[in-house]
Amino acid sequence: MLYRICFFLLIIIVVPAAGQQAPLSSRIANYDMEIRLDTEAKKIYGEQTLLWRNPSGDTIRELQYHLYLNAFRNSESTFMKERGIPDLLADPLINGCEWAWIDVEKITDQDGNDLTNAMQYIHPDDDNEADRTVISVPLTKPVLPHDSIRVKMKWTTRIPRTMVRTGYNRDYYFMAQWFPKVGVYEPAGMRYATEGKWNCHQYHSKGEYYSNFGVYNVILNVPESYIVGSSGIILNEAIKDGRKIVQTRAEDVIDYTWTASPHFRERKEVRNGVVMRLLYYPEHERFADRYFASIRNSLEYLGEHLMEYPYPQLTIVDPPYHGLFTVGMEYPMLITVGSLCFLPEGIKTTETLAVHEFIHQYFMQMVATHEQEEPWMDEGITTYYEGRIMDHYYGEKTSTIDVLGVTAGNKEFNRIEFFASGNERMAPNVTYSRNFKHGGYGDISYNKVAIWLETLEGIVGVKTVDEIMKTYFNRWKFNHPCRMDFLEIANEVIRKNHGDKFGENMDWFFDQVLYGTEICDYKVGRIRNELVEKPIGVFDKVGDCIQPDEETTQEDVFASSVVLLRDGDIKLPQEILVKFDDGSNVLEVWDGMSKTKEFNYKGTRKIVSVEIDPERKIWMDKNFLNNSRSVKPQKTGVRKYVIQFMFWIQNAMETLNLLV
Repeated sequence: MLYRICFFLLIIIVVPAAGQQAPLSSRIANYDMEIRLDTEAKKIYGEQTLLWRNPSGDTIRELQYHLYLNAFRNSESTFMKERGIPDLLADPLINGCEWAWIDVEKITDQDGNDLTNAMQYIHPDDDNEADRTVISVPLTKPVLPHDSIRVKMKWTTRIPRTMVRTGYNRDYYFMAQWFPKVGVYEPAGMRYATEGKWNCHQYHSKGEYYSNFGVYNVILNVPESYIVGSSGIILNEAIKDGRKIVQTRAEDVIDYTWTASPHFRERKEVRNGVVMRLLYYPEHERFADRYFASIRNSLEYLGEHLMEYPYPQLTIVDPPYHGLFTVGMEYPMLITVGSLCFLPEGIKTTETLAVHEFIHQYFMQMVATHEQEEPWMDEGITTYYEGRIMDHYYGEKTSTIDVLGVTAGNKEFNRIEFFASGNERMAPNVTYSRNFKHGGYGDISYNKVAIWLETLEGIVGVKTVDEIMKTYFNRWKFNHPCRMDFLEIANEVIRKNHGDKFGENMDWFFDQVLYGTEICDYKVGRIRNELVEKPIGVFDKVGDCIQPDEETTQEDVFASSVVLLRDGDIKLPQEILVKFDDGSNVLEVWDGMSKTKEFNYKGTRKIVSVEIDPERKIWMDKNFLNNSRSVKPQKTGVRKYVIQFMFWIQNAMETLNLLV
């Protein structure tokens, strides 16, 4: 009990200086936890107290909790039925019976009422009676409007052998989505709620979590030799009875994640007051400088374009190879990164993963959207900023691949990845994560969104998009926006900056790229330069006949034309650069609405080439190769095919890294 008293004294004395001067968030869901890790039994013994505030004018008669680890309880959970048992884990699960679970042993309220027997498993998303990832806890005493309740819970977890995002392998532990966590009560008017309701989805194989902000005071009790990393900051470490007691605190966060291993090495850097703490295995030491550089760049870029990182620390975890299931994940104040030693530095998987996961500290850790319901607002916006940061610091043509003279930028790579997937029409961006049943989740929720945001840049300008994103972030940070909130801000800013240049609003654009599944593909159909025959016959005086073979000093005149085609269904405004043989050029504008468009010219000059979208503003266009045409044959070269080959290599490496 002594270390518990010391812990809370530390909170009283240290936190006002080390923590935030004022709350950043509404702090609806707050946890005090004591956690003991049993490495022999592969179990966690936990006790927690939830302080939950009713954010509504409703009277709340139940609480709903996520029990994520019950997804790994048997083969019939909704998670397992959606994903299947990973081949690497089939034998331990089936023959070794190493299933994981979380068992709630006791629940009591602040008045001492025992709520345990009233607890029941519910299935808000399907009729799967075998799924035990959500519980309803009826309350003896309801929570009145804007009042609070304290609920104590005692529970035990059997830790899974590293499944997706969480678990152990050998003596490496990564605990994510691991404790009983209260759902989100949405009052009428919040997001899409027309009346107050709990939003507490079952655990699905796609999409992650959605939670209220709060403060986490967590005591971690681990073997003495283990190094611990966690969300938040470490307030104190002490050795007691051969065990290490680690006292931590995280403020204004939507979740808490931790990791432990006796083999971690540690490095720290400080940037603009932010402590960057890297935990890695010795064989990955060569990547440390690359991780720190990536995070420094991201801190600088997002600090300038959105807001300075408001937390005091970021923990960067580079898992061992036997922990690959936990690579490439994002949690409040903690991310996991990764790389493979045989990759040349010119393939920047290391940097890309680090940048991508850090951006999630803004989207969705601070702007807390609902990834299960609207994954594009999390993963898509993050992928968009990944491209901007990578291209800014590592070169627009070299930020993803720069090997043996073959180069590709991050934004270019996203296009290749999306259009090579074959999933372009699989589903609109408004699809729930769990409804991507036949592929396309990553391609559409990540890459497509980045591409249409880059296209929006091309149409309205980078400055306007920057203003949209900064306004959106600052208006909704530490809250829970939905897509309508984003669209409202986009239309507001574009109208302010451009008037009615693009119409009354940009709904015509979002209807196509966000709600639709159409493809954009504009191409040059043909170029013609036809000699205009010189006039012959009788013109002024009867008897004066001009013959075809009479000499004349009149210059040849040409009727030149270009025909453009809209092969896709998406309709976007286009610029067309027409070049002539005398060195002159014309920049035409086409609204892109019709299936075909013809431009005609008459004079002594001839068209030599035509290019649609010469400044590459329309990144949604599927095929840039057919955007241009010349009267002379063009050599496309082998670069296109080499980049495609490198794309498959990079994609394979990312798949090995993520395994999710």
